[in-house]
Amino acid sequence: MARRLARLAEIGVVELPGAGERAVKALGELGVKTVLDLLTYYPRDWADRRATSTISELVEGRETSVHARVRSVTSRRAGGRRSFVQVVLADTKGARLPVTFFNQPWRTRQLARGDEVVVHGRPSAFRGGMQMTNPLLDVVAVAPRAEERAGTAGTAGAGGTAGAGGSDRSRPRRRRRQTGRIVPIYRQSERSGILSYEIADLVSAAIRRAEDECALADPLSAERRRDLGLVSRSDAFHKIHDPGSASEKEAARRRLAFDELWRLQVALQLRRRAAVASSRGIRHSARGELVRRFVRGLPFELTPAQRHGLAEIAHDLERPVAMHRLLQGDVGSGKTVVALATLLVAVQGGHQGALMVPTEVLAEQHLLAARRLLTGLGVPDATRLGGERPLEVALLTSRTPTSERSRVISQLAAGSLDIVVGTHALLTGEVRFSSLGVAVVDEQHRFGVDQRAALREKGSRGLEPDLLVMTATPIPRTAAMTVYGDLDLTVLGELPPGRLPVRTDWVDGPLAEAEVWRHVRAEAAAGRQTYVVCPLVRPGEEPEDGEEPEGGEETPGAEARALHSVVEEAERLGSGELEGLRVGMLHGQMRSVEKEAVMAAFRGGELDVLVATTVIEVGVDVPSATVVVVEDADHFGIAQLHQLRGRVGRGGMPSSCYLLAAPGPTSTAARRLRALEATADGFELAKADLELRGEGTVLGVRQKGRNDLRLASLLLDEDLVVLARELAGAVLDADPGLERHPAFAEELELFVGEEEAAYLLKG
Repeated sequence: MARRLARLAEIGVVELPGAGERAVKALGELGVKTVLDLLTYYPRDWADRRATSTISELVEGRETSVHARVRSVTSRRAGGRRSFVQVVLADTKGARLPVTFFNQPWRTRQLARGDEVVVHGRPSAFRGGMQMTNPLLDVVAVAPRAEERAGTAGTAGAGGTAGAGGSDRSRPRRRRRQTGRIVPIYRQSERSGILSYEIADLVSAAIRRAEDECALADPLSAERRRDLGLVSRSDAFHKIHDPGSASEKEAARRRLAFDELWRLQVALQLRRRAAVASSRGIRHSARGELVRRFVRGLPFELTPAQRHGLAEIAHDLERPVAMHRLLQGDVGSGKTVVALATLLVAVQGGHQGALMVPTEVLAEQHLLAARRLLTGLGVPDATRLGGERPLEVALLTSRTPTSERSRVISQLAAGSLDIVVGTHALLTGEVRFSSLGVAVVDEQHRFGVDQRAALREKGSRGLEPDLLVMTATPIPRTAAMTVYGDLDLTVLGELPPGRLPVRTDWVDGPLAEAEVWRHVRAEAAAGRQTYVVCPLVRPGEEPEDGEEPEGGEETPGAEARALHSVVEEAERLGSGELEGLRVGMLHGQMRSVEKEAVMAAFRGGELDVLVATTVIEVGVDVPSATVVVVEDADHFGIAQLHQLRGRVGRGGMPSSCYLLAAPGPTSTAARRLRALEATADGFELAKADLELRGEGTVLGVRQKGRNDLRLASLLLDEDLVVLARELAGAVLDADPGLERHPAFAEELELFVGEEEAAYLLKG
């Protein structure tokens, strides 16, 4: 009977041969406690040690292997207590190679004249020839010698490990050769005290224990594996840890990566189906007068993509099942307008709308944008003269004053507040809605699954609000399918007509920076405006909202280097390079009324330059702004820089983005800045972000449980993501509760967690 993975999760590492107390403790510190943990503790890399050379072919500094016989073994001392063993090797052509092992006296017991060995290392020049120091060494054959020495043959490497039967019993025995093959390299920990080759030995024992004379259970039939071009699970576990070739390793990686993606896609689709099955949504009417008045009052025409997106959302809202939809698009594609129109569908039906964002600064910006675009709109009210009252929008964050907070909470409960914009403060128990009809979550990657669910639970009378998730930064299709697989997808794939590309330059050096300020003065003389963005409000303070800017941890000398602050830079520019221009400043520590006054002055052309923090990152639309200068640009991430660049180029005039960075940024920071120079396509930049920062960082908070992607790559495995999604749908269509796939259902519970699996499979 095939061995299931769940059974392997019940077998402790301590049951494996060779797993002593020290090894078990060390593995535990690495999070490896069971045979399944060990099998899925995949190599971080693989070293190809198959290439061999004769001694005469050795090249200085080029790592290689040599197959030869031992001619002599000599133990020596090099002053003090330091010892070394010198071994002379000779190949079939008679060429000789001196090999020196420092502080490994047991080599004299391991090796003898006539032994056949393979050494792997980096040769260096020595007396007209080559030598090796502390190479890896495997004994291939033992020459005839005294019986008591015959048992010392084994393998050992530069780490100082004795061969099987060696007199140094404290050293673990290597069972697998380290030369002449592709060797797995595992993440190891000096603190835990276990090394890569020891892990390899235990993995080998785990594979033998896992199979135990039978194959591992494979949820994919042979026919389906053939259709998908995948190897069996048993082959995959063997070859990922002990590949015979690069192609075998890649085939194993693809199969195990597919398993990760397939489990995740099934979990996501089950979550979606379970939500739909248990959902009691609100049947909205998306074609009311309030939405029509809003669209007619906009100072621009909706793009075809916006109209198509609103049609998809309207179709969802008119169904009695709660909407779960992701809205994504590039900077300036008009997501905010679509979100506001969606919220108005709820309001015109007598319900309320909520817009939740991750930071207070962003919440304030959304509030300003909402009030500007919703001005003049009213909702029916029989108690008012004319039968209508102004549409009410309010803000709720942790900074909201107590009296205002009480008013907002009271109005939400009474139903007199139509739309609330807020942060996590919306999730507190004291916040109750009279009838929450639509919830919009912006920058979903900054929120977890539980937080999203908590907002949905704010519905009343057992009705679940419709949910629209927005991502301010486009993400690659495979990432959207993987992270947001439980949501329907709407993409705003075009920008408003007349939008010109923004020229982007990475500015490095005082002469180039002086040219930037000359350009700013020239634009001001022509009646155009500039943003100057700084990471700090005041010198020495934390970035706004206490958040580390993306990529800031990679900035060299971050602690010693003085980052630019809004307060200092506004003063410096106003009395220096931009003297005579009207310079204002904006940051999150200002009161809301002050911020609104500054933005009104900037929009009205009363300021030439606005020095600000990232409060201008979203929700700010000033058509006459044509230049954005980002100070300490190497301290920001790709997503933020792309958002900041999107503040200009909105008025049909040529616009520029200047990225000012400290001399000699890290290579990663330099790649970020070059990526911004190279393209304005948000989806291409998202791929670059994925490569630079790693998938875990970009994807943000994931599902609960053990379903992290260890081998699957959303960049390398786009085809696998698609195949996994298609197969997940096909399996669930035919077997919604996985009753006919008990082994796979068991795996799902194993990897996503018992509680999550119970929810997914409850229908």
